[in-house]
Amino acid sequence: MAKRSTWWEGRVVVVTGSSSGIGEALAREVARRGASVGLTARRGELLERLAGELQAEGHTVVWSAADALDPVASAAALQDLRQRLGSFDVFVANAGLGLATPAIGFTAGTFERMVQVNLFAVSRGMETVLPEMLARGAGRIVGISSLAGYRGLPDFSGYSASKAGVTALLEGLRAELRPRGVEVVVVHPGYVRTPMIEHANRPLPFVVDVGRAARIIADGIERGRRRIDFPWPMTWLAGLGRLLPAALYDTLIVKLLPKDSKVESSFY
Repeated sequence: MAKRSTWWEGRVVVVTGSSSGIGEALAREVARRGASVGLTARRGELLERLAGELQAEGHTVVWSAADALDPVASAAALQDLRQRLGSFDVFVANAGLGLATPAIGFTAGTFERMVQVNLFAVSRGMETVLPEMLARGAGRIVGISSLAGYRGLPDFSGYSASKAGVTALLEGLRAELRPRGVEVVVVHPGYVRTPMIEHANRPLPFVVDVGRAARIIADGIERGRRRIDFPWPMTWLAGLGRLLPAALYDTLIVKLLPKDSKVESSFY
């Protein structure tokens, strides 16, 4: 049961990629804490179902379907949600895609598709919501990056690169926007039990339940944190990996990760 918090009451929160995974769980969490929630993702039938469930509980929830790969439709969906809910207090850029990009058989198209969803969709969302936040001198942009963005992972170098881009983009903007009243929060989850990891062919360390992940993120937003990294054991390991000399990192990471790992694509 989500805890009630007066901080969320009356706030408008929009979550992209909210048809499943972290986005869905976070939408549920903040709605039950008292926020009015806008949902957007490519799968309208799942958004409609989620909105119906939360509306039946007495929460204010609306949805507008759009594919993150379609910039025109995505912008239109955000404009539609703003017209129906009012100004966004919190915009969560969550839509994401995970695909393996092994060196053998590497294709630029796979990498570029991830960059389109994981990085460009974040920038397009900000282009839509940021001017109004700046005009008000208030608002909070939350970007879901990943601990995988700390350093490139074998077989998933493309995913790591796309998430590293999200982190760099948002950290730079955070410094610029904070004096203007707009907060920026960067979230770095480790492994979260979502469709993204359903097809992993190896045991994954420190997996976090998606409901717990949503609570951690919601708590961090409420407390005004600028970075939300979890779980702490995975955060510690990722941080250590970033400090290792290149030769040592290469040796250790190849031993830790099996060859020819594969993951099917999944929006979360």
